[in-house]
Amino acid sequence: MLPTTILIDEAPRCVVRPTDTKDLNRFLRNGKAYLLGDKPGGVISHRTAEPSELEKWSSGLALHRAWGGSEDEFFGIPL
Repeated sequence: MLPTTILIDEAPRCVVRPTDTKDLNRFLRNGKAYLLGDKPGGVISHRTAEPSELEKWSSGLALHRAWGGSEDEFFGIPL
């Protein structure tokens, strides 16, 4: 999948790149407490990352690779 922005009440929270829809749904389910943080009643949604968000995700990936990590191991970054 392409990098995907996770939104809480339509505000960007993080950018992730799941391997497939099943992976995305697992992240949303398991990460719900982290994603909602101080907004326990918030609404979680997602969309394709916008260019500025994609740039931040790419910078995080570059840092991950700099220490020897592979792209397959990099999931995402908070915004």
